[in-house]
Amino acid sequence: MPHAGHPAHSAMFLSLGVAALLTACSGDTPTSASVGSTTALAARRANIPGFEKLKHVVVIYLENHSFDNLYGEFTGANGLANPASPTQVDLTGTAFATLPQPPGTQFPANLANAPFSIEQYVPANMNTPDLVHRFYQEQVQIDGGKMDKFAAVSDAKGLVMGFYHTTNLPLAAEARQYTLCDNFFHAAFGGSFLNHIWLVAARSPVFPNAPAAVVAQLDANGLPTAGHDGFVTPDGYDVNTSFTVNQPHPATVPAANLVPNQTFATIGDRLSAQGVSWVWYSGGWNDALAGTPDPLFQFHHQPFAYFANYADGTPAKAEHLRDEAEFIAAARAGKLPAVAFVKPLGEVNEHPGYTNVLSGEQHAEALINDIRNGPDWKSTAIIITYDENGGFWDHVAPPPVDRWGPGTRVPTLIISPFARSGFIDHTFYDTTSILAFLERRFGLDPLSDRDAGANDLTAAFQF
Repeated sequence: MPHAGHPAHSAMFLSLGVAALLTACSGDTPTSASVGSTTALAARRANIPGFEKLKHVVVIYLENHSFDNLYGEFTGANGLANPASPTQVDLTGTAFATLPQPPGTQFPANLANAPFSIEQYVPANMNTPDLVHRFYQEQVQIDGGKMDKFAAVSDAKGLVMGFYHTTNLPLAAEARQYTLCDNFFHAAFGGSFLNHIWLVAARSPVFPNAPAAVVAQLDANGLPTAGHDGFVTPDGYDVNTSFTVNQPHPATVPAANLVPNQTFATIGDRLSAQGVSWVWYSGGWNDALAGTPDPLFQFHHQPFAYFANYADGTPAKAEHLRDEAEFIAAARAGKLPAVAFVKPLGEVNEHPGYTNVLSGEQHAEALINDIRNGPDWKSTAIIITYDENGGFWDHVAPPPVDRWGPGTRVPTLIISPFARSGFIDHTFYDTTSILAFLERRFGLDPLSDRDAGANDLTAAFQF
């Protein structure tokens, strides 16, 4: 669904000299960036004095919060003090007199139609209900950039307008010391599965000839019809929670519904081709592989497992897909790979519904300290971001780039000896900016038009 963008954001995107790429991206599938992106690639590979001092990049990938939901009160950031139009409307466009009552007895029935503090009713160390965060639903919630149908579409109703007091968040102290990006959007509409794939590949996976039962059907509002909120689009793209044919996957999923191996390139392939060490570390991975997954292990948070190059029995799977415990040991011992992705287990990833904000922040802080107190800290950059907004509202309209997104704004922190100190970076970024940053640092070819045209996070650093 097309939606209005912010002219200034679009201008920042075009400043990379990639207008041609935007045209190429308007189709169903991002194409190879090897054609039509000479200017962007030249800029990407321009020498940055001191860039070679950066030896390690660690990406900690948390879950399901919008920027306003966590950092709306951050001093100097584009937050809750600047909402363009927070009033929520129903599907006919009529404003709610009060927010629809969130599920659970904690929340009152007379919440004003405006942002409110969740901590009035549920403290940050307690779970809230989950909120719908799916491909088609988010596009309707964004409503052409009006950002006014989040409550109308959500199963959590008015909870979409809730926020946490930023000052109380452990990671906010890191943001104040280092760099906070307040114009960073998750790459693709919808939920965790699709955005994890975009984090590693900058494009959407496919499921040719998927069973009819898993293919979405839409109504006049662009929402799935009852009983037909499938994970595959009518033209064969896999966009919602689904599971790989490889291990680990839930034993209860019918074999016909398992996603076939994807064969397009990932950032792992690019890094390996250049001889750059990398690992995807996941909390609970070893137990899941052994057939005894933790109850909160999320199978669809393991993107490389969906690719043929990391299929069951391949040497690459054993080399590059490992348990989070190995990351902690490597950080403490000064043996980090050049690139590390860290995916915490469900109980500490901040996902509403099955965990809470505070435990996830404390776990992330512990991971930061494992790095900061280890020998590799002096040559490391830590990027902390969120896979998607988790269904929470944000007041900034995502600038339109292609069919897939980007989606709603999410928090992103840059923590490093090289990060700008006490800095708020207003540059337009999305999840593929992380790929662009890795590509620039290690001299890699881009994966699609999206990462080829993305701003690459270097504005957040001083080498």
